Amino acid sequence: MTPFADDEEQANFLSTIEPWAEEHGVEVEHEGSDDFETLINTRVEGGNPPDIALFPQPGLMRDMADAGDMRDLDEVLDLDAVEDSLIEGTLDDGTYEDEVVGLMYRLNLKSLVWYPVPEFEEAGYSAPETWDELEDLTAQMVDDGNVPWCIGIESSGATGWPATDWVEDIMLRTAGLEATDAWVEGELEFASDEVRGAFEHFEDITGGFSDEYVLGGNTGMVTTNFGDSSEPMFEDPPACYMHRQAQFIQGFFPEEVQENPEEHVDFFPFPPIDEEHGNPALTAGDIASLFTDNPAAEELVQHMATAEAGEPWAEAGGFLSAHEGFDTSLYPTDIEQRQGEFLTEASFARFDPSDDMPAEVGTGAFWTEIVDWIAGETDLDSAVEGIDESFPE
Repeated sequence: MTPFADDEEQANFLSTIEPWAEEHGVEVEHEGSDDFETLINTRVEGGNPPDIALFPQPGLMRDMADAGDMRDLDEVLDLDAVEDSLIEGTLDDGTYEDEVVGLMYRLNLKSLVWYPVPEFEEAGYSAPETWDELEDLTAQMVDDGNVPWCIGIESSGATGWPATDWVEDIMLRTAGLEATDAWVEGELEFASDEVRGAFEHFEDITGGFSDEYVLGGNTGMVTTNFGDSSEPMFEDPPACYMHRQAQFIQGFFPEEVQENPEEHVDFFPFPPIDEEHGNPALTAGDIASLFTDNPAAEELVQHMATAEAGEPWAEAGGFLSAHEGFDTSLYPTDIEQRQGEFLTEASFARFDPSDDMPAEVGTGAFWTEIVDWIAGETDLDSAVEGIDESFPE
């Protein structure tokens, strides 16, 4: 069972398992749904779980592991060999209470900053490689009378998540992996110097969310839908020059950009800040878990744990592998190849922390308080205090 409801996405996923199934004489029945959470809960609670499920969020996976519904993958995989193959940190995404109950199968890279070409270069700008260079670039754009950032955080009932991604990307680079994990667990408060510092870096690089630094200022940020917020980059001349968003945003670019992306858009990795923590990757993705004792399902999980399993989907596009040694030349475009190279060279990868927090925090108070803070309706002290108070006892 997967969250893949789109016909093309389903076909790409099946391309990674059907050749194996045919070779091994195994019949695979795939059930994809855009209401995955409801369906998987119904199946598991009804005593009819799928053999394998691909979870789009580790929180739901861990809830089911807590209920004792899934297998420890140590029973079917050589986890030392798997960990050696995976990008550092990705095996942790499937771990619950010292058991590996999920295996990262497909990554979605979030640590990307997009910009328009050739307009970016024609304006005299070059992609920064460090945070200091990014600060200098934004200041140069403002001095030139240009707006650096296109940012929209409106997303209906999920408004705020693009802003939390900013804070999370910064947190990985300023506080590191252990502090970020402690933050997720509620052991490091939002009011701590480490987390407050990430909020403050976000505020600083966007000029206090002013309209000199962000198109539309703070009002534009909270009222512009995330999917529409990149479009002004492609105006003539660009209304703003940089957009921090995950790889999926390419599907929201104007049609002419999507048809020939390498002529219209490029990206640079979200830059490192503290040398101690290198340049990590903030990710999302799909995590495979095993529910049953079906021997064929166990063998399929063993296949899915290999780098080779993802090759057909990688060649079709829309797939980034979690394996460090994956052949990035298989990706069909230069943009995807360089995204893959960034992943394999990242100091470590970590799944979106807010997706791992208790729901009342990560998809609750974190969203609402950061929106109020950006909108100027509360100060940072009150915002982080409000988030901390939302953590369950």
